[in-house]
Amino acid sequence: MTHAILVEEVGGPDVLTWREIEDPTPAEGEIVVRHTAIGLNYLDTYFRSGLYPAPGGLPLVIGNEAAGVVEALGPGVTGFAVGDRIAYAAPIGSYAERRAMPAATALKLPDAIDDQTAAAMMLKGMTVRYLLKETFALGPSHTALFHAAAGGVGLIAGQWAKAIGARLIGTVSTAQKAELAKANGYAEVINYREEDFVARVKELTDGEGVDVVYDSVGKDTYPGSLDCLKPFGLFASFGQSSGPIEGFNLGHLAQKGSLFATRPTLFTYVGTRARLEANAADLFEMVGSGKVKISVDQTFPLKDAAEAHRALEGRKTTGATVLLP
Repeated sequence: MTHAILVEEVGGPDVLTWREIEDPTPAEGEIVVRHTAIGLNYLDTYFRSGLYPAPGGLPLVIGNEAAGVVEALGPGVTGFAVGDRIAYAAPIGSYAERRAMPAATALKLPDAIDDQTAAAMMLKGMTVRYLLKETFALGPSHTALFHAAAGGVGLIAGQWAKAIGARLIGTVSTAQKAELAKANGYAEVINYREEDFVARVKELTDGEGVDVVYDSVGKDTYPGSLDCLKPFGLFASFGQSSGPIEGFNLGHLAQKGSLFATRPTLFTYVGTRARLEANAADLFEMVGSGKVKISVDQTFPLKDAAEAHRALEGRKTTGATVLLP
């Protein structure tokens, strides 16, 4: 038998329960992975709360990101061997000591990247890669605004943007988080509890605005994010930690400067094996070269996942959080 965190009904952190489950067996094209470290992401809270519907219904094992060791191979699996160190960012089901999963979504880990780092970086790091390289091809001539700069995704984004020569402005909620963001590549940081972030962005850009806003906050930063953009700028809304944006009005894009808007997801951007491998290769290079350092600032035992969710939703975390089986 093995253990997992089950969601048997949607709701707050208290619905996360530690349960004994059957040992997994691999089906066609699957591997069994023994997890060594599991990433915590805001996405997990969306499935727990019911904001995102549970794939396959309830009960559900949540979590999309982890690192571990291959323990068994199902029929038809090639390219992996028992004992391989792997990491992944999909599919859902990582809050478990062991799981069966499609081999097609697993990636072999380079020796230079340890398990906790891998568990903390796959979903977040690949998200940064697609946002900065594909959703908007950020370069040295660009200035961007990134909300939640001191979060797990934000800290990777700051370093990545600096490495490619782009100017990144970040928003945070405390002075401590502002210092953390500055230490991770942000050119300027705005404490939105003390300053109007729209006015400050205009001031920092001499009234022009930024080329792109990367927004994982949602309700609390809309429509302010649109007001930070220069004409023809892009609003990239890739999350909703404060709640979903309601009543989005396409007319605002015209009124505020012929703007563009997109709602991207990682799982579309890595939807084929070729795209997944290309994304991961860039991430592994950035981390392996030291251009991007992954900050694991909190760890919790997997059985205490509810406590980890409370800390995350209470904005009491910085950087990445890892759950340990």
